[in-house]
Amino acid sequence: MKRLVPVLKQDGVNTDLIMLIRTVLAASKEIAFRVSQGELAGVLGSTLDENIQGEVQKKLDVVSNQLLKDILADDDSVRAIASEEEDYVVGAHPEGKYIVAFDPLDGSSNIDINGQIGTIFTIYEARDDVAFDSPEQFAQKGSEQVCAGYVLYGASTLLVMTTGGPTRCYTLDLTHGGYLLTEDEMETPINSKEFSVNMANFRYWPQNIQSYFNDILYADEQYAGSSVRYNAAMVGDVHRVMSRGGIFLYPADSRAGNDNGKIRLLYEANPLAMLVENAGGLATSNGQSILDISPSSLHQRVPVALGSKEQVLEFDSKTSAD
Repeated sequence: MKRLVPVLKQDGVNTDLIMLIRTVLAASKEIAFRVSQGELAGVLGSTLDENIQGEVQKKLDVVSNQLLKDILADDDSVRAIASEEEDYVVGAHPEGKYIVAFDPLDGSSNIDINGQIGTIFTIYEARDDVAFDSPEQFAQKGSEQVCAGYVLYGASTLLVMTTGGPTRCYTLDLTHGGYLLTEDEMETPINSKEFSVNMANFRYWPQNIQSYFNDILYADEQYAGSSVRYNAAMVGDVHRVMSRGGIFLYPADSRAGNDNGKIRLLYEANPLAMLVENAGGLATSNGQSILDISPSSLHQRVPVALGSKEQVLEFDSKTSAD
């Protein structure tokens, strides 16, 4: 099996970006260790604080965020950092070549039950036309990402990443401490009868979304045999979709603050959209390519549909506004 760095060199990734990716992954290995220790590491349970999203922070959320922030701030190729857990941009090195955004621990509601969780990250080239610590550094479309990836902490620790070419899967070798290539090119099946969505939100969805799911669940025989697969961690659900096919959905709904859904564009939707599309899938928001959305704010939210190409196209067709 090939190690990470030779694969990146084979893909033509420049040395500076390779070194930055290694920095991100060094933090991921430390997080993986803390996750594996669970209560033994004293990182389970909640803090008394809320993040910028209004969500109660888990202890491991805070630890993971600090690990990533500290290790990236020490890397002189990093100009600025953005995180789900930080209200504002964190400035690093004014002459740095790259900016990095991340969700330090997606699916944190699963931490205390030993469920699936993961780290999502994205890297862009820094902008020279705005201040090094300005949120405008991150006002770039998802199509401008130079690297997108996630680390899924589970029975094994998986890295799924693209630097613009194929979406590749690596497995953390605990014996040698490195990521080894275990799937050279992930390919999302073009169709499936699996879908991943929080059905408890059904009552809050607009009528067109409800009608779509009424067809899947009850009315239309073409959907007979459909299965819902949802574990409350987008990173885990998307990994399943890329591996087995299906569609992941988080629509907008009528609850306060959810008029654009819940998924953050910068450090959730964009990197996962790039990974899915580079694995042959499709990722949209209200019928528009997620990767073509011009960001309006650091923590902007967008409705999301991503996964098998035929299912995403069908969802968009059946739920588009007249």
